[in-house]
Amino acid sequence: MTACGQDRNALAAYLDGELAGEQERKLAEHLRSCPECAAEVAAQVRLRRAMKPAAMRFAPSAEFRRKVQGQIAPKRSAGLRWLWPAAVAALAMMVLAVVWTRQSAARNEAFQEVADLHVADMASANPYDVVSSDRHTVKPWFQGKIPFAFNLPEFAGSEFTLLGGKLVYLHQQATAQLVVGTGKHKISVMIVQDDAKFGTALPFAGGVSVRDSFNVETWEKNGLRFYVIGDAEQGAIHRLAQALQGANG
Repeated sequence: MTACGQDRNALAAYLDGELAGEQERKLAEHLRSCPECAAEVAAQVRLRRAMKPAAMRFAPSAEFRRKVQGQIAPKRSAGLRWLWPAAVAALAMMVLAVVWTRQSAARNEAFQEVADLHVADMASANPYDVVSSDRHTVKPWFQGKIPFAFNLPEFAGSEFTLLGGKLVYLHQQATAQLVVGTGKHKISVMIVQDDAKFGTALPFAGGVSVRDSFNVETWEKNGLRFYVIGDAEQGAIHRLAQALQGANG
């Protein structure tokens, strides 16, 4: 338990997207007003991001797989020839299962990094590198810090308010993260140079999707990948995405 009485397991479940809707909403509100819990969540996000590169070091080599397959492959004999087709079919199913599991894990990991960046920003006491509601202040701040340019829509008079921006790294690539407010909600907009792995993170055809308690919309335009993610209602996520698409068309 934290000093404020919050269950640390609940904080971990919040990061994993395992809380029910109402419980997730209440904890999100608590994080906005509790510096200790916000710092705990931010520390867990940093730990997860630090551990990801280490996890890839222990992937089995192709040679190791061949040795294992050679050891478990059934021996061919005249008396057991009728088993060979069944063994081949079983092995093929195993291979397909492994491939599907690895691809699914890769997709989950790719999206989880996007979600972690959003959660870390919401929990941070200093969420912005540049604080301004003026797009003509925020956009120029990124010049020279990222290897691409982007446009921001005019938010004045709309339901959205530009709160600020910061430089982050998504899959080790320099990424512009913008934070936009709507009502009591904060939405993260992440812009990064597109890569094939980003398309596999959310392989959905247009519109807003629900992943790990977040509403998220993603698209590619002119070599850039855009993510709009937050706990605001789906309509707000989509309207912000449309505004960004119009500004960068």
